[in-house]
Amino acid sequence: MLSIVSAVLFFIAFLINAADISTNDTFTSTNIMLLGLTVLALHLAGVGSGWSARSRRR
Repeated sequence: MLSIVSAVLFFIAFLINAADISTNDTFTSTNIMLLGLTVLALHLAGVGSGWSARSRRR
């Protein structure tokens, strides 16, 4: 799920950069790309993978 969010953020950053859309200082293509990299790093670290830290073994 986080990889899909990351891909969407990268696509939005690409559109802002390619279309030369002027945005305020918060939503620049670089900032959105950095958010995408952060989400991708969280995905690779295993956050949101659905694995539980506690397991029930009998």
